[in-house]
Amino acid sequence: MSPYGSCELSFNKWAQDFAKLNRQVMMAHVIDALRSQIAKPFEAECEAVNCHHNYVTREHHFGENVLVTRKGAVHAAKGVMGIIPGSMGAKSFIVRGLGNPESFDSCSHGAGRVMSRTAAKKLVTLDEHLADTAGVECRKDAGVIDETPKAYKPIEAVMAAQADLVEIVHTLKQVVCVKG
Repeated sequence: MSPYGSCELSFNKWAQDFAKLNRQVMMAHVIDALRSQIAKPFEAECEAVNCHHNYVTREHHFGENVLVTRKGAVHAAKGVMGIIPGSMGAKSFIVRGLGNPESFDSCSHGAGRVMSRTAAKKLVTLDEHLADTAGVECRKDAGVIDETPKAYKPIEAVMAAQADLVEIVHTLKQVVCVKG
């Protein structure tokens, strides 16, 4: 255990709560902005999917209280909703966890890289990046080559590999992608 004991986990929980609130505030601003541009009134009362990744939490698995680190992973307990994003040019998925105990009720959070950021900058051309992000409103400059779709595994293969962890509820087509 950390020399900081439970204080470190308390800080982690605080950070997760802060991130969740931040996402809620951003969503409220997005809805307000849409309402200012769309003349027809609409409601936005659907369920929001809040999905942490890259965190540590206390959970109970295999008869023991344990610390679970989800790095590149999200909670996928039975019925828990999640988001699995693709790359800048790929689909993303809204999923429902199946609660697979062998995975500690977890699934991947995205495609995962097939090349490092450095390799992507060396191996992928700007023309390839433009082609791979055609039809997606996103940055189309050399500054995001490290995030280009070729740097990631095909999201369809990733989803097929975790069919025992989550069920796909919705498939989202990428139309806008905001990267640093």
